[in-house]
Amino acid sequence: MKLETRNSKRETESVAALCPACGFCCNGVLFADVELQRDEDAGRLQRLGLRLFAKGGKRRFGQPCACFDGRLCRIYADRPERCRTFECGLLKQVLAGITSPEAALEAIREARAAAERVRQLVVLLGEADGTLPLSRRYARIMAQPIDFAGDEAVIEQRSELMLAVDRLAKILERNFLT
Repeated sequence: MKLETRNSKRETESVAALCPACGFCCNGVLFADVELQRDEDAGRLQRLGLRLFAKGGKRRFGQPCACFDGRLCRIYADRPERCRTFECGLLKQVLAGITSPEAALEAIREARAAAERVRQLVVLLGEADGTLPLSRRYARIMAQPIDFAGDEAVIEQRSELMLAVDRLAKILERNFLT
């Protein structure tokens, strides 16, 4: 019984330390949307502030989440099941004792800096709609043809964006999606 209490306390402390510093599971960096479970009350979740839509015959809410305030979930106690059960790779590593909380916070800082660079570049290239997930904004830019005879600065920015997205993807894969 004590072990369960200790693990629960450790988990609570780890979530309290890491999640507000990160937010990638809610802010559109890790996911474009989140699927609701069959038994979830979509109407209740909409009343709480989630913007739901149908995709592939299933109800989902888009990222960035409308209930995320930049640090915390406004509906944490009533959040959907997928949100309740998701643990990023970094949190799993801390809970397993593989990574220290300090090292995890440093990994979060590195990932946030990489995500911010991608955000800056997508805005610079004309995708300023912060209500869309980062991946969708990037895809919109990359879907536009490149005019190699056009503005060299735009070509350079797109090249820089591709490198920045590659760097971010590697950081997310290494630390958050495993």
